[in-house]
This record gives sequence, structure tokens and C-alpha cells, in this order.
Amino acid sequence: MPELLRKLLFWTFIAFLIFFMAFRPDGAAAMFKGIGAGLMAIFQGLGDFMTRLMT
Repeated sequence: MPELLRKLLFWTFIAFLIFFMAFRPDGAAAMFKGIGAGLMAIFQGLGDFMTRLMT
């Protein structure tokens, strides 16, 4: 991917996040809460797998 396109996509994503948090804070909070819950589930599953692997 060309460097200019990657920078453009990155800054567009950052601008969207700022806009989303400024004008839809409830939706943004729910989205980040969902992302956090998903990450916690992934790491919990990984921890369970490693625990069972070692026993």
C-alpha cells in the first residue's frame, strides 16, 4: 500500500473517531465497551487454553 494512501486512511480514521466521540458519545462509549469486552474474552480464552495446556 502506498505510504500516502496509508497516511490518508489513518488520519481519516482518527478524524472519524474524534467526530464520533464528540457528536455521539453514548454510541462511542458503547462501541469501546464492546471492543473491551471482546478483547477480555479473547485474553480469557487464551489464559484458559494456556492453563489447560500446562496441566
